[in-house]
Amino acid sequence: MKVLPVLLSDSYKQFHHQMYPKGMSKLYSNGTPRSFKHMGTDRAVFFGLQYYIKEYLIKQWTEEFFLKDIESIKSEYKRFHKYFSGVDDISTEHIEKLHNLGYLPIEIKSLPEGSKVKEKVPFYTITNTVDGFGWLVNFLETPMSTAIWHSCVVATIGYQYRKILDKYAIETTGSTEGVQWQGHDFSMRGLSSVESSFSQAAWLLFFTGTDTIPAVLALEEYYNADMSQELLGASVPATEHSVMTSYGKEEEIAAFKRLLTQFPTGILSVVSDSFDLWKVLTKFMVELKDQILARDGKLVIRPDSGDPVDIICGTYKFESKEEYEKLKPKFNPDALPEKKGVIELLWDVFGGSTNEQGYKVLDSHIGAIYGDSISLARAEEICKRLKQKGFASTNIVFGVGSYTMNYNTRDSIGFAVKSTYCEVIERTKNERGVIIDERISREIFKDPITDDGVKKSAKGLLAVFKDQDGEFYLKDQCTWDEENTGELKTVFKDGSLLIDLNFSEIKSFVSA
Repeated sequence: MKVLPVLLSDSYKQFHHQMYPKGMSKLYSNGTPRSFKHMGTDRAVFFGLQYYIKEYLIKQWTEEFFLKDIESIKSEYKRFHKYFSGVDDISTEHIEKLHNLGYLPIEIKSLPEGSKVKEKVPFYTITNTVDGFGWLVNFLETPMSTAIWHSCVVATIGYQYRKILDKYAIETTGSTEGVQWQGHDFSMRGLSSVESSFSQAAWLLFFTGTDTIPAVLALEEYYNADMSQELLGASVPATEHSVMTSYGKEEEIAAFKRLLTQFPTGILSVVSDSFDLWKVLTKFMVELKDQILARDGKLVIRPDSGDPVDIICGTYKFESKEEYEKLKPKFNPDALPEKKGVIELLWDVFGGSTNEQGYKVLDSHIGAIYGDSISLARAEEICKRLKQKGFASTNIVFGVGSYTMNYNTRDSIGFAVKSTYCEVIERTKNERGVIIDERISREIFKDPITDDGVKKSAKGLLAVFKDQDGEFYLKDQCTWDEENTGELKTVFKDGSLLIDLNFSEIKSFVSA
């Protein structure tokens, strides 16, 4: 849906141009993650600004405002406010001035996308470049926040998963090889809109597995990526319950046989709990073992219900690999399969190898993915319990969907756009009685007495620097000379994108 850009805001933004101090010539704001208390992270990851600039500030403002006839814009603006705001014949002077200017007089400075920052370090600053258009700065807050916060949250979630999976991969395999495929995005069907799926491009900063096709296309559209020349994101042929149940319960193994014949090579993922997961693992896999091992590829078993930790790891619990090895000979070989869990049952049938770290790795022809109700805590617990049983954490792939992605808001990282500086032109008389215009600079801020400190803002002009450890830190109450230094670089000015990043550059920055 295309919206007239001067109507693309919260309602109250529509009247702020009249409410600012008379003569306000400049406003200066910033977009900052203020608090991570709802997310349990120590860093937030910045991503999504270039998408917003290209799609909204350049494409939509050009096509839907500057290239349109001003009379038609005024007519629609007045019609809307007559019936929405109850204001008949609302003033359009500020809109006409902007249209006559012919471009957005805005400058945005930002950290490189992919930056990881602590609380209260701004991702970007925004100000106007032409006197009199200060109203436009925070008018853009709403669409800017809407377009960016979700990408930053997704990137931050991806970063948290990657840290966990890297940690256990190193402990149980000695490297992080393959971890890029261990987190797979299953979230699209649970997102709030189709456009929200563009935000899932942020997941691909840390992983390459995704079922969210628009995320890959968004990288090509907005981040100069080319899937024919570089690996952006990928998936594999996979079934769903409608496929498996369409064969009927008694013919489920026939479905496996047909699928293995139809896809004789590569990775094939098969949802396996439509009826009896344990029967699939203890009987079907034994019957199909030779066919599976003869394939040039991997069959991936996908459970989709139950407690993810127990389904993958079993209900037997051990404190260490040594305890598991000591007690295993005492197990009843006919014990309930759920006590062993998916990975051990696959090992019983297909075996594999023991790596230099002493952990079991499943045969390369078989694997598992779990994609229901995965959270950071469950992913870590699964890795921990596999390690305690002597299995490499990389034996499992996590399908990360709405359970992780959709229990979030912009407050997950406390993302907010706030003003910290303005300039007001005041008309006064000098000592000779001559009327002059004096430009007054004001450091502005908020510090609610009723708040716990989260909403206390910085003051004045801002700059971001790096300390000796490479950590970003904020310096507020800067001079303009200081503001022009540091890590915040101009990416957009007066209608033009000045820094046009490639996704590969951002990924390199993230992993540095």
